[in-house]
Amino acid sequence: MSQNLNQTFLAITRNSTDLEWLQGALAPLGQVVSAGGGSLDELLALVDVTFASLVFVGLDREHVVAQSALIEGALEAKPMLAVVALGDGMDNQLVLNAMRAGARDFVAYGSRSSEVAGLVRRLSKRLPPVAPNTQLGGLTVLYGVQSNGDGALLANHMAQVVQKSGQQTLLLDLGLPRGDSLALLGLESSFHFGDALRHLRRLDATLIDSAFTSAEAGLRILAYAASDEPLEHTSAAELYMLLSALRQHFQHIVVNLTGQPDSEALRTFVSHCDKLLWYTDQNVLDCRRNLAVLNLWREKGMKLDHARLLVDRYLRSVAPDSETLGKSFGLEVIAVLAYSPEVRLNAKNQGVTLFQFAPREVLTQSLRTLGERLAKRSEGLAKPKAGWFNRLRGTP
Repeated sequence: MSQNLNQTFLAITRNSTDLEWLQGALAPLGQVVSAGGGSLDELLALVDVTFASLVFVGLDREHVVAQSALIEGALEAKPMLAVVALGDGMDNQLVLNAMRAGARDFVAYGSRSSEVAGLVRRLSKRLPPVAPNTQLGGLTVLYGVQSNGDGALLANHMAQVVQKSGQQTLLLDLGLPRGDSLALLGLESSFHFGDALRHLRRLDATLIDSAFTSAEAGLRILAYAASDEPLEHTSAAELYMLLSALRQHFQHIVVNLTGQPDSEALRTFVSHCDKLLWYTDQNVLDCRRNLAVLNLWREKGMKLDHARLLVDRYLRSVAPDSETLGKSFGLEVIAVLAYSPEVRLNAKNQGVTLFQFAPREVLTQSLRTLGERLAKRSEGLAKPKAGWFNRLRGTP
């Protein structure tokens, strides 16, 4: 999905610690996505949407019969798939069961990263090349640790610019506080993020047209509801399925994640987007919090070549300036947005956009320019087609 990732691998592991070990070992090669708890249907569906050709399956004595059956079922449905078993390297019975089920190799938990990466490189050379879907819509993520309504304000305006460029655009607002993108425009919705996850198999053009909230110029908005589960409780597999489905129906998706705590779900968005806009201002305390997360992700081996720094509420007379911030974060500054507190407050309170309220303001012009840059990523994509979930279910 993201141009920054070479491959996507799927994994069924005992726990999150094992998953993180595998993710760290394979970080230079690509992204490891959790395939959940071992459902064959879910695994096969994820293979279809991720184009993964290599799957890791953890084995243990208590569940080895079911785990071996899972490997056999996956290979029966996808003969070109390569399966690598994970388990206790001292347990010869597990190794034997894995080989009998059709696993290409066996890796002991805790093996050195270089050994795991070397094995994957060797296997990848013998696997058929996978052609990714180049017609997936563009995906832009706005993220910063600070929680405030301006994240929704900026995401709203960027998404509107992309929509007005002629592209079918979705604003996926998962920022905190919840639902600000709707409130800022005086809109209401009866269908939210949690509903989309629950109706994943029914998410087609008809449902989108009838259930997703529509804003100016046809922009669609899907936001959090107060009753939705926190993002960190959503599995990476669910998110991958949802994003893959939505990117079949929209030419560009702008995701607001400002204020979200670090989680596997958040990292899934960050790893699979085309452009990550890291949102901060000149507040040193907020900068420190942002840098703590950014440095942690870098230590974990996450690829962040697609990240750019977006400095909001900028005052040229106040330190640190944008150049200093760019150096501190180690990111290119994509834009600085003027403070303009009166303009922001009036637009929010009146429920109108900056394009309507103050079209000539520097802030408004900067947001328009930023939105136009994002639109270039997906301007050449054809209009998305329906029918992806029918193919996933195996129906015509």
